[in-house]
Amino acid sequence: MSFYVTTAIPYVNAAPHLGHALELVQADVLARHRRLRGQRVRFLTGTDENALKNVTAAAAAGVDVAAFVTANADRFAALRPVLDLSFDDFIRTAADARHRRGVETLWRRTAANGDFYQRDYQGLYCQGCEQFYEPSEGCAEHDAPLEVVTESNWFFRLSAYTGRVLAALESGEVRVEPAAKRNEVLAFVRAGLQDISVSRPAARAGGWGIPVPGDPSQVVYVWWDALANYVTALDDPDLYRDWWQDAAERVHVIGKGIVRFHAVYWIALLLSAGLPLPTTIFVHEYLTVGGAKLSKSAGNAVDPGDLAARFGGDALRWWLLREVAPLGDTDFTEERLRQRYHQDLANGVGNLVNRTVSLVRRFRSGVVTGSTVKNTGLSSAVDRALAGFDFRAATEVLCVAVAGGNRLVETARPWELAKQGRDAELDAVLGELVALCREVSRELAPFLPSGASRLAVRLGSGDRVGTPDPVFPRLA
Repeated sequence: MSFYVTTAIPYVNAAPHLGHALELVQADVLARHRRLRGQRVRFLTGTDENALKNVTAAAAAGVDVAAFVTANADRFAALRPVLDLSFDDFIRTAADARHRRGVETLWRRTAANGDFYQRDYQGLYCQGCEQFYEPSEGCAEHDAPLEVVTESNWFFRLSAYTGRVLAALESGEVRVEPAAKRNEVLAFVRAGLQDISVSRPAARAGGWGIPVPGDPSQVVYVWWDALANYVTALDDPDLYRDWWQDAAERVHVIGKGIVRFHAVYWIALLLSAGLPLPTTIFVHEYLTVGGAKLSKSAGNAVDPGDLAARFGGDALRWWLLREVAPLGDTDFTEERLRQRYHQDLANGVGNLVNRTVSLVRRFRSGVVTGSTVKNTGLSSAVDRALAGFDFRAATEVLCVAVAGGNRLVETARPWELAKQGRDAELDAVLGELVALCREVSRELAPFLPSGASRLAVRLGSGDRVGTPDPVFPRLA
């Protein structure tokens, strides 16, 4: 069974912020969890480099566009060790020849169906979204006023796919999670789809972008270009077959601001090109600071690299997975991160493992004589939570198991069992504690790969434990 998971690819007009880290960590947990279960996994991320806003940002910085996007793309790629990510591929839409080849192929397939036509157009354009809006809509994402733009573009016959897109969503062929986001998409499609512009004049883009096949006066619209990365990254017949055509699950992890592009436009594009559809689109909410959405332009973009350097990657990953709500935006503060780390990691699983190893070494010289095999149902509970993309519920399952282990220590009181010479009971308790801790450590690995690895060393293997050194020391 194969599992293909992707993130949205972010614009590279500025450095990455905590919102990007959220999406990367969520996708990483899904990938690691499936690998832990023995599945074949491919995890893709990358950068969206052909946007007009990147051209504008480079000009403002007085830097060549190619050099500008490369420098920022490198900053996104550098999040791999910072966030302990396990992606298999990193695609750059401007730098990777495979992407341009793939976009051109998709364009030609759609053109062969007669789904493109050219016309003059005037509309309200948001440069932040790189999107035209109807006068009745406006942009909910950016504060800047919409710009009136008049130009001649290529259009895609999106309206012709209203019924097929609706059928894919209603039937569950394409699953949108959470259900509230699915309902929003369904309402949008049921209202009727309008044809969309899928190119921009090359002159307005300063020549930056992928030229429209057969019409070098136009470049492919950045969203048409960017969405294609999920298949253009598979620029090999075997890769495409394994990870798109025949993959059991094709999952996109995206932010709520781009649901329409993924759950409507991308579906229609694939239908036009005659390609398989994604199986699931998981939509996460936004992070805020002081109630305001994290934004590079607003100047409140929290640097994940700085947080990881000061608090550690375990603390950062754990907060993103444990605190962020499935529905509704979540406000970030350093104090909330610190409190969650201390409560769940330092005083929770870290304390339980330290106590358990110390007890085994104190009363049994580090040798476990009781059974260390125990089926707690923990793995099944984690599976159920992640099947619903509920990271908060999955981490809660682990915390409940840890709390149960700490209660067992307090109620069984192994030190008193040893003092009273109740050896069989002592061995049973110690064996149960070691079994629980080892299972928690295994199930924690997708969430905190480095921390779980350190826990595993402390817990040892077989009938021996390691040394009781703190895995999650308290933060200063």
